[in-house]
Amino acid sequence: MTFWGAQSEGLGVPLVESGGLASRPCPQDRALGGPWPCAGRRLRAAPRGTGWGPAAGRGRRSGGSGSLPLARAQESAEGRAEAPGWAAPRRAGGRGALPGAARPGSCGVRPSVCPQALPEPAEPPETRAAGASRAQECTDGYEWDPDSQHCRDVNECLTIPEACKGEMKCINHYGGYLCLPRSAAVINDLHGEGPPPPVPPAEHPNPCLPGYEPDEQERCVDVDECAQALHDCRPSQECHNLPGSYQCTCPDGYRKIGPECVDIDECRYRYCQHRCVNLPGSFRCQCEPGFQLGPNNRSCVDVNECDMGAPCEQRCFNSYGTFLCRCHQGYELHRDGFSCNDIDECSYSSYLCQYRCVNEPGRFSCHCPQGYQLLATRLCQDIDECESGTHQCSEAQTCVNFHGGYRCVDTNRCVEPYVQVSDNRCLCPASNPLCREQPSSIVHRYMSITSERSVPADVFQIQATSVYPGAYNAFQIRAGNSQGDFYIRQINNVSAMLVLARPVTGPREYVLDLEMVTMNSLMSYRASSVLRLTVFVGAYTF
Repeated sequence: MTFWGAQSEGLGVPLVESGGLASRPCPQDRALGGPWPCAGRRLRAAPRGTGWGPAAGRGRRSGGSGSLPLARAQESAEGRAEAPGWAAPRRAGGRGALPGAARPGSCGVRPSVCPQALPEPAEPPETRAAGASRAQECTDGYEWDPDSQHCRDVNECLTIPEACKGEMKCINHYGGYLCLPRSAAVINDLHGEGPPPPVPPAEHPNPCLPGYEPDEQERCVDVDECAQALHDCRPSQECHNLPGSYQCTCPDGYRKIGPECVDIDECRYRYCQHRCVNLPGSFRCQCEPGFQLGPNNRSCVDVNECDMGAPCEQRCFNSYGTFLCRCHQGYELHRDGFSCNDIDECSYSSYLCQYRCVNEPGRFSCHCPQGYQLLATRLCQDIDECESGTHQCSEAQTCVNFHGGYRCVDTNRCVEPYVQVSDNRCLCPASNPLCREQPSSIVHRYMSITSERSVPADVFQIQATSVYPGAYNAFQIRAGNSQGDFYIRQINNVSAMLVLARPVTGPREYVLDLEMVTMNSLMSYRASSVLRLTVFVGAYTF
């Protein structure tokens, strides 16, 4: 194995390790062709950052308590000769310690060819003081900064070519570096982007135990390594000071994997009732629509959307995780699920109202024609203007009501040769020759029927007011039935029924003379009387 020790300016000479000694050939031996080592100087390989190396220029005595500088090699015209320095102790397991300086005539196995050892020159006090100041010890990963006179961190990610191979990324930290996968989650030290704070070298031995330092009264007090940045915690860790020491821990929500603190995915442990969102060092629970986080921030409780202004137009019913919109009677829910549309009940059926259906917002109403009034909510009933006193008939007239209206008729409707004998009754005197071929009496009657009445229909019954022994009564329609809409059905000797033979449509008016002929064959008697019936046909079927 070949090591590089202290060297002269501009020249690096390999040192040969042999038997625990690290030496190099003497310049005089090169002329004689001998590769014999030059005794009196022992060097060893130095670890990184200890000050040993090709560019160090400082060293530390093995096992000693102080540091001495290495003397520069001096050049001469004959060649480069190593300046005498201090002799390192033998490696463990050797046969003894080499002398502190080369003795004359002791150059390995061939003393005759070694030059005479030169006397060791005295080193000036100033040089020794400056060398001791520059030789302060720096730990691994740090190097001496002659400008600031402090140890500074070495950024291996910049100084070492391809420090991390493959898909690994290099992360520098105080005193070293890490190779982590590019997908690794590492807490960045936001306050450590600049250079690390300088580590002042120890000026004098510390009489206190490790982790303590003397105060002004020379009492040993604890050193807060965390506050003074004397710890080696990773950027992802937290430093906690302890008596005489410190502890590096991971913050809440992180766990230690190898040397780093990695975020814990709490969502893997099903802490949330519905949905979980992992965050650096923490997590957050979310609820499905219609729910909200409970007091424990993990469970989800139902939201009463009806109390929070649900967009229902009329009625709102809360349910688990959602809500339902409903409409009042007479409305139906729109396809959007929120608004309500009026139902046109009149378009569904023509039998809702007896006469006319009128749709209204959320309901409907039934209307009746003039001369009728609403019975309950859907039927129409004729208004009896004569009974209610809403007619316009005079005192000389009689009010006759019919379906949908009324008629004012004269109280005396008798025409010559008839004379009025009572209300609605006219009598033709037998003494008047004009009455011989006329009915002896005429009685005025009025009635009303609805339009489109089903047929045959009995509409009016005729009854004889007086009966004579041996007399026979016959009933017939004397006048007013030119189209044959009616006929007489005789019931017995004293009564008959007027029958509607075909449907009639109003408004219309019929004046029928219903005649009753009385005959007595034994007495050769024949007489007749007329019931003049006025039939009003209403305009509607009700």
